[in-house]
Amino acid sequence: MRLTPRSFLWRTILMILVPLVVALVIIANVFFGNHWSRVHDTLARTLAGEITTMMNFMDAGNPESAQQMARDIGINVTINEHLNRPKKNDNNSHEAGKLASELSKRLKRPAKLYIDKGKRLVFIDVPTKDNKTATFGTSLYRIYSTSTEVFIIWLLGSILIVSILISPFIIMHTRSIRRIAKAANRFGRGLDAPGFEPTGSKEIRDAAKSMITMKERLDRYNRTRTDMLNAVSHDLKAPLTRMRLAIETETATNDDLIRDIDRMTEMVNGYLAFARGENPEIEQATELPPMLTRIARDAAGNKKIITDFPETPAQFYARPMALARAFSNIIENAARYANKNIRIVEHDGPESVEIIIEDDGPGIPDERKKDALRPFVRLDDARRADTGGTGLGLSIAQTAIENHGGQMFLEDSELGGLKVRIVLPI
Repeated sequence: MRLTPRSFLWRTILMILVPLVVALVIIANVFFGNHWSRVHDTLARTLAGEITTMMNFMDAGNPESAQQMARDIGINVTINEHLNRPKKNDNNSHEAGKLASELSKRLKRPAKLYIDKGKRLVFIDVPTKDNKTATFGTSLYRIYSTSTEVFIIWLLGSILIVSILISPFIIMHTRSIRRIAKAANRFGRGLDAPGFEPTGSKEIRDAAKSMITMKERLDRYNRTRTDMLNAVSHDLKAPLTRMRLAIETETATNDDLIRDIDRMTEMVNGYLAFARGENPEIEQATELPPMLTRIARDAAGNKKIITDFPETPAQFYARPMALARAFSNIIENAARYANKNIRIVEHDGPESVEIIIEDDGPGIPDERKKDALRPFVRLDDARRADTGGTGLGLSIAQTAIENHGGQMFLEDSELGGLKVRIVLPI
């Protein structure tokens, strides 16, 4: 048999209410249990002492003093020869038990107690020396305090109030989690979730944002594979057709065939590198300035390299080979299109590192910057038509940066060309 509920809502309510109830029960037992016992002991001793004093007056033949004392303390006293009482008294009840015990010790004679709960009165019958019965009538509150009962009612009321107050917040959290589950189910089937936005607490919103980011990456992954198939079909069909036509018409030369084969080999290698993605690599403590300087020297030796690095650069854990490939693609792209200058700047923050790589080339129009990050998209009309390439450089770089938890942005440079801004978490 399952004791714990399955839903998050009821589990959360139990996690809050069960400790609260246990704590209140302990407080009630430890504190008010002792308090209730001390109060009732005091009340019983006081009333027993008063009744004993009045009985002593009566035994001494001074009933007037007993009557006067009774009037002063608010007790009604009557002397009766015969009483019609129930067969069972209330000496052992939890209200009158302590008073019966005290009277038994003090009077040395049997005393019988009867409680009228409807009128909240208690009657104490004590036999006198002349075989009559002295009846003392007083309020039940003289021997029994209801403060404990009131406290227990307030405890139950406080639990109810807490339940009412926390339920809307728990329901809101549960609703946010259910929305995430429904959206994840739709995402898993390749569908969109219209209107899905992060709501709820910070942790739930972070989970929702992470799932949206995951969905965007999966969509980009699917688009990339589709684009890759289209690119392979398009880019390989043209040189193959040209080679076939040249061979059939006997106009092909070895140089032409080798040039087409080299071009096809370059494209196939690029496609395979992109399809394989990154190889597993262990994270290591990494500093960017030495890496960026080496890559810039190798990739853009014929350009003027302007660097601005901090004196003590930030050190963080990363996959250096993956980062080196990403920065190599970006710097090679800058070197390919720059006229003279390439500038590389690093800004270190408390939680992130910002790297800016910009050139003084023709740049990319704003409406095409988004396309530049798509794989197999070449912006030859925006740059220069003789640059070649498979359109994978920036896309591979963006994937590597995002795998490190960072972001890459394409912006306009003050030098006149393209500015690539990378933000990596430390």
